[in-house]
Amino acid sequence: MHRAVTRRSLLSASMLAATASLVGCGADAASRGSAQDQGVSKSQVVIAMNATSEPAAGFDPLVSWGCGEHVHAPLIQSTLVTTADDLSIVGDLATEHLCSSDGLVWTFTIRDDAVFSNGDPLTASDVAFTVNGVIESPGSEADLSMVERAVAVSDTVVELHLSKPNNTLLYTLAVLGIVPEASYGDDYGHNPIGSGPYVLKRWDQGQQVIFEANPGYYGEAPVMERVIVVFMDEDAALAAVQKGDVDIAYTFATHADRTFDGYELTAFKTVDSRGISLPCIPAGGTRVLEGDIAYHTGNDVTCDVAVRRAINLAIDREQLIDNVLNGYGRPAFSVGDGMPWSSPDMRVEHDIDAARVLLDEAGWKPGTDGIRERDGVRAAFDLWYSSDDSVRQATAHEVANQLAELGIEVKPQGGSWDEIYPHQFEQPVLWGWGSNAPVEVYELNYSTGWGNYSCRESSVTDAYLDQALAQTGVEASYEYWKKAMWDGTEGPAPQGDASWAWLANVDHLYFKRVGLVAPQGKAQPHGHGWSLLNNVASWTWK
Repeated sequence: MHRAVTRRSLLSASMLAATASLVGCGADAASRGSAQDQGVSKSQVVIAMNATSEPAAGFDPLVSWGCGEHVHAPLIQSTLVTTADDLSIVGDLATEHLCSSDGLVWTFTIRDDAVFSNGDPLTASDVAFTVNGVIESPGSEADLSMVERAVAVSDTVVELHLSKPNNTLLYTLAVLGIVPEASYGDDYGHNPIGSGPYVLKRWDQGQQVIFEANPGYYGEAPVMERVIVVFMDEDAALAAVQKGDVDIAYTFATHADRTFDGYELTAFKTVDSRGISLPCIPAGGTRVLEGDIAYHTGNDVTCDVAVRRAINLAIDREQLIDNVLNGYGRPAFSVGDGMPWSSPDMRVEHDIDAARVLLDEAGWKPGTDGIRERDGVRAAFDLWYSSDDSVRQATAHEVANQLAELGIEVKPQGGSWDEIYPHQFEQPVLWGWGSNAPVEVYELNYSTGWGNYSCRESSVTDAYLDQALAQTGVEASYEYWKKAMWDGTEGPAPQGDASWAWLANVDHLYFKRVGLVAPQGKAQPHGHGWSLLNNVASWTWK
């Protein structure tokens, strides 16, 4: 989720100049004060979204729209299933879904009253076309690698045949929009046809996108009939709020103390976790990824489990949240805290004295400069973070300051992701993760997972993760996900391997116009952009 992406640089001045005309397309949204005072339209909302949130490939689920790294409801398209606020799987296009006893065949019964926005009926063939298209597309960000093929058994029944049991596919299907087989083409991303609650009315690339309620939608009609998203950087968005040109805009914790007439600061709960990977093996190895690219692995300091456990004990997460996030966050102890599959037993109480004892007993003694050493190895390492993220920069320096009290020297190193990746298996990295699915639990902890930056291998953990995937119902898998977060023998961090030091779940902050009611719903995943709109159909104005 952290691979470098193509970014457009939008000048704040030009975006501000364009704001009035953009929002002007949305009736009387521009230059209005309080929604209640100005008699604003009760059926539309104008949202300022970061420029990098604009989908480069357009609104195409077979590429990246609604899936992949920053999952969200696809708005324009319908999905087979969806997740309720408690993250249980419920039907959308599918009125029923069943799994074979061996976990290899999932069968979905499709409703017969869904039509695409061009008037064509949606059938099981469209579902099979979409799933097979994702499987066959090298550019797709949706992970359906566990599916061998999709087969339309009839107009209303489709089967997904798997190569191995994997119930997390349901979470992918919950955000994978179904496209029409007969109308799909190379320009689909710019002219999408779907059966979801909204249709794409207009897209001015680099500026705005306008969604309007789909009159042919089979479900409950959206209360918010028109949704306008304007793309701009943070400074431009804050200026737009100051002028009253938008109804809601994302902001960072560093601006949480600002006030704007007619707006209130709103914090949304998230599973947007910040955590540090701690390499578990000694330096000197290599790991080959992406063809023939070899990465150095291992770290001679963090390979000692006593160091990793001590780090987990020494970090004062509440202090970090106060100092860096202005209090807008919650301590994190695993990826996906608070999810149905997370374990509260992962919690680690701050105890720097116990951390010192651990290091003393492991032979790490303070040197003349206060930094601990053992057998000629200084307790020092780099901590890499994305330099374009001021919050991560502040977080890295806060961690460095706290661990200095423990006698561990941490050197924050900011860089682009292209600069960070060569070090991802040999130095600690400050990552951002978070998903309304347990997929990351698997990939960050499985021995061969793509996110196992700590290079930790455990047959016990792998077995629990495999058992979680093999369950034919997602609720039945929860107990195995929870066990997998432990190391299988010694309990949770810091008693276990402590291959990660989780820090905080970052609240997503928005300046929201007074009178706009945007329900919290399920926790927002990592990537604040479109996930804000997961329940936009039910937004209202007072």
